[in-house]
Amino acid sequence: MSNEHKINLFALSDPKIKTLHITWFAFFLTFMVWFNHAPLLVFMKEAFDMSTQQVKALMILNVALTIPARIVVGMLVDKIGPRKVYSSLLVASGAICIAFSLADTYEQLALLRFLMGFVGAGFVIGIRMVGEWFPHKSVGVAEGIYGGWGNFGSAASAMLLPTLALLYGGEDGWRYALATTGVVAAFYGVFYYFAARNTPKGSTYFKPKKVGGIEVTSWGDFYLLLLMNIPMYIALAVLAWKLSPSGVNLLSASAVQLIWLGLTVLFVYQSYSIWNINKDPLTHGVPQLDKYKFKQVAILNWSYFVTFGSELAVVSMLPLFFLETFEGLSAVKAGLLASGFAFMNLVARPTGGWFSDKYGRRKSLMVFIGGLAVGYFILGQVNGTWWIPLAVVATMCCSFFVQAGEGAVFAIVPLIKRRMTGQIAGMTGAYGNVGAVTYLTVLSFVDYSTFFIVIGASAVIVFFIAARLEEPKGNISEVLPDGTVQMIEVG
Repeated sequence: MSNEHKINLFALSDPKIKTLHITWFAFFLTFMVWFNHAPLLVFMKEAFDMSTQQVKALMILNVALTIPARIVVGMLVDKIGPRKVYSSLLVASGAICIAFSLADTYEQLALLRFLMGFVGAGFVIGIRMVGEWFPHKSVGVAEGIYGGWGNFGSAASAMLLPTLALLYGGEDGWRYALATTGVVAAFYGVFYYFAARNTPKGSTYFKPKKVGGIEVTSWGDFYLLLLMNIPMYIALAVLAWKLSPSGVNLLSASAVQLIWLGLTVLFVYQSYSIWNINKDPLTHGVPQLDKYKFKQVAILNWSYFVTFGSELAVVSMLPLFFLETFEGLSAVKAGLLASGFAFMNLVARPTGGWFSDKYGRRKSLMVFIGGLAVGYFILGQVNGTWWIPLAVVATMCCSFFVQAGEGAVFAIVPLIKRRMTGQIAGMTGAYGNVGAVTYLTVLSFVDYSTFFIVIGASAVIVFFIAARLEEPKGNISEVLPDGTVQMIEVG
């Protein structure tokens, strides 16, 4: 590895390394809090005498708010900076988590779990923070470390919280375990506020000219942006349908129709906001130096749809897949075998970012998306006659390409338009959740084999979309070791 691509993670005296560590741990805590209910559902189901449908409703509610939250948080990050937004998010989510642990009724659980979905937007904040601190030749691996190590927070919850609940003891041990994660998150939010800085010394924090929608630089991009917003609203409409009498029966049919009407009104309002922000620049002409191609953002959106979207969907069903595919496998063993998919995050995502830095953005993205397509087609062939270790190896290999692809996506995001990195990251992150909703909806109608093949087929389509990516080019500001700012060409 050449020196320009190296990151010495032990150089804690280096401000950018310190920033990377405190920021990935902030993300780690958001994912730990976001998914802390999953390993404790067995205790909660008994405490509240929940039906299977009610448990499923909690799982849906946990991700319902994340799609709009990532868009909103992306705007806030660009406007007021990641330090304040991350600190506020951690403190607020800690308070909601503690309230969730104190809930007395299922209705309170459902409401607070819905609100907890907002913490899933934490990922977006660090993308801008890390992008501000690392030069473009190493930003990919830095973003990969941030995303991969932070993502491990969900696995940490699964490993630690059941044991912590048992250590607390009694019928309320699960409540204390949940509350502990909330307290840690809230205190860390305060720490982050005082420990972090938005930019290195001497660097300017560039902000968007207006907030309320992504700035585009051509009429074609304007219409493409409006078109790319539609799948997010469809995903939210599907989530509402899943809570209807046709799904888990938490909402009445009239309530779902009201939500659909509200989503339609919100789409119209958002479209108007985008028009309001872009009408003057597009009418009078955008300066050449300020131009970028929104097609780059759209391609990254669909790439994250198939990478992170498939990861969220597969992690949700993989334990059950192993349990039902292989006879004689216990639920505990099936869970352990399936956990390998999430464990790959620690290595795969940073590797994807490093490949992108060293071998090129478009080429790396295509390699990983092509690899995950092959991986899912292989998983589509797994059945009860397979040797279990071979099935696990196939799962791990597929997982590597999925998560390396995620790293490759977010190696590109900070390079497109620095002052809008939060908004671009927010939209791209939201598309990951759109992918998860899409794939899990497909799973509700087909068998496991078809489910994997559908993901593989969609990845083939995205592979050809990724082939049209034009790597970011132009000038971005970088801070040199002596603190001076220089414009460096990317591409």
